[in-house]
Amino acid sequence: MQKHLEEYFPRGTEEHDLLLKVDLPRLPRHIAVIMDGNGRWAQQRGLPRVEGHNAGSASVREVVEASSRLGIEFLTLYAFSQENWKRPRPEVGRLWRLLREYLGKEDSLLVENDIRLRVIGRREGIPRLALREIARVEGLTRTNGRMTLVVALNYGGRSEIVDAVRRILEEGRLGPGDVDEKEIAARLYTEGIPDPDLLIRTSGELRVSNFLLWQIAYTEIFVTPVLWPDFRKKHLIEAILEYQKRDRRFGDIRTGIPRKR
Repeated sequence: MQKHLEEYFPRGTEEHDLLLKVDLPRLPRHIAVIMDGNGRWAQQRGLPRVEGHNAGSASVREVVEASSRLGIEFLTLYAFSQENWKRPRPEVGRLWRLLREYLGKEDSLLVENDIRLRVIGRREGIPRLALREIARVEGLTRTNGRMTLVVALNYGGRSEIVDAVRRILEEGRLGPGDVDEKEIAARLYTEGIPDPDLLIRTSGELRVSNFLLWQIAYTEIFVTPVLWPDFRKKHLIEAILEYQKRDRRFGDIRTGIPRKR
């Protein structure tokens, strides 16, 4: 096993034993995560919902570093949906403060692990202080190339498609017959990012919650009952192992069809 993996998944641990089962040359290139269950985690412990969000920050750190060390090229985290604005104002405010605190504390983690930050979603409406911190860390990590951490903020899958169509209309260069999947994909927030190979949803909910609706057309979905604050690198490896059992045909009847990159 490579030294950087041995250090992070030490011998004698459950994570190390699981990692030995992973076919490292066949890792998913892009993993997306719906981080769900913070509120229920807090409720089960008789704590305010905000404590669940606080606890979830540790899961973010571990999954980001584990993904980078494994060699995942793109990791997308669903951090704040457009629907999340409907939550109580104090909770919404705390979520944005947590984001600023995370970026302020973990920018060194991104730099040390050669991780680039890229934020997707509608930036209109995001609090000014959060936007400032986002811009700072995006600039700080712009040239990093080991992994791209994509964070979806003020994000909605339907809005993303609407915005792509609006861009086409505003540009005014394409006629109706010229609009195809390639043209729309080139105007999504995720332009230049491959579609997810694996989507992980925590907390056991069986829905995609308006997340990457265009991009997950052929994505393998893994649902775990583990609540996000309890999700650790062990669970990430379990999801990857399940992914590697899947027969990805992309609509073809033949097996083992390689996906175009």
